[in-house]
Amino acid sequence: MGLLSIVPPLVAVILAIVTRRVIISLFISIWVGGIIYTGGNPFSAVGYTFTWMKDVMIDDWNARFLVMVALLGTGAAFMYKTGGSLGLIRVLETKLTTKRRVLFLPYILGILIFFNDYVNSVIVGNASKDITGEKKVSREKLSYILDTTSAPMATIGPVSDWIGYQVSLIAGALATLSIVGLEPYFEFLKSIPWNFYALLSLCAVPMIIMGKDFGPMAKAEHRAEKTGKLIEDGASPLSSTENELGEPFKAEGGSIWSFILPLVTLIGVGIWGLWYTGGGAEGKSLIDALADTDVAVALTWAGLAMTVVGIIIALLQGIGFKEIEETILGGINTMVPALIIIVLAWSIGLVTEVLGTGEYVVSMTESWMTPALLPFLVFAIAMFISFATGTSWGTMAILTPIALPLAYSVGGEELIPLAIGSVFSGSIFGDHVSPISDTTIMASIFAGSDHIAHVKTQMPYALVTAVISGMLYLAYTIVGNAFVLLGIGIVVQFVVLRLLGNWYHQQHPELQK
Repeated sequence: MGLLSIVPPLVAVILAIVTRRVIISLFISIWVGGIIYTGGNPFSAVGYTFTWMKDVMIDDWNARFLVMVALLGTGAAFMYKTGGSLGLIRVLETKLTTKRRVLFLPYILGILIFFNDYVNSVIVGNASKDITGEKKVSREKLSYILDTTSAPMATIGPVSDWIGYQVSLIAGALATLSIVGLEPYFEFLKSIPWNFYALLSLCAVPMIIMGKDFGPMAKAEHRAEKTGKLIEDGASPLSSTENELGEPFKAEGGSIWSFILPLVTLIGVGIWGLWYTGGGAEGKSLIDALADTDVAVALTWAGLAMTVVGIIIALLQGIGFKEIEETILGGINTMVPALIIIVLAWSIGLVTEVLGTGEYVVSMTESWMTPALLPFLVFAIAMFISFATGTSWGTMAILTPIALPLAYSVGGEELIPLAIGSVFSGSIFGDHVSPISDTTIMASIFAGSDHIAHVKTQMPYALVTAVISGMLYLAYTIVGNAFVLLGIGIVVQFVVLRLLGNWYHQQHPELQK
């Protein structure tokens, strides 16, 4: 389809930001894709729109994922209704006495929960949403921290389903080159210092917590601080536990164990499930098991186990089956808007696949790629594809088999880790900021944020990191050491964020009042 193939995702992003209505924007963009696919027939396009939506919902992986999200909603609902969230606040509020200290809670948890980005959002969001609200942290700020630690942390490990997937892609690309002596996992490890966007994103969070906000985020934080409104008037959070579920079962709240036990169950069963479904019980190594794991099945088990533990705690508190059933339905209900958006986001992803968006973007640059430009161009292409399609894994699947042989042909073995790092780095950008990314959606859900408000407030921060990352890739021919470049990038990012924060507050004195 050529140039027209990039129109549907662009329509989705632009409409979502302009109208703030994600569901309508995504539906229209899918329909536009249908018009292009049918050669201009808007009526046939309607048929294709619903066919594509049906196709993504009956896909085995996607269907399990939808069940998983619903179960995570019920598990989180029981955490809240049994008083676990209030119990956590009681324990932490004596120690986390300032807003900055509270903001470091989701950041540190986000670093520690590294084995899956979805579970990261669930755990960190539930652990920190109430206590950050107590300290008047805007939902936009919380969702930024969730989003900025989930995918970037999962992609560098040390152990995650992401790494298993990434290593399998590297292995496939290396197999086509028939190079002797290159181990896929070792090449992945060598690529980590070159994954500038993920590493700089993780460094950006404490810089922003300790500094001054700028752009839309500064306004959101000022609103929350001065008015106590965690979301702006007229906003539509993807999930609102309090509105959907009412008060906890017990007015006095519950024990922190009502929070810890479901959480430990989720983590434990999740890790075991990732290992088991990948063939760990059959003798595979951990990395091989993670490469072959069925994430949706493993995390569905984990979500179910978390819900069951929540039900048991509720029964021990003397709660009746009527209230338990209402909590299950209420937990699912909190996820319904997100489930609809996820289905539509998958559908627009299918549209880009049918129209060949990724292949078109790659084909436009292959002919003039050079060793000096390769890392930057691969990074930029990955950014665009991942932002337009909303999928980092899909972007990695498109670019890894192309970028690695290309890197080997123009720069030899030494350029392969750099190519891997730039592919994964650019892929994370789109997963981080695209309004049609499932990871971005999950961050909005579990922070209780309006989705478009989350995208708009975090975009300036993400662009700072992306621009600096691009400059580092351009500079690699001058400074060939990844660690030196990364150190330079951290310093530059600190200075830029500090200057932007100070400048913005000087331009907007009302933020000081």
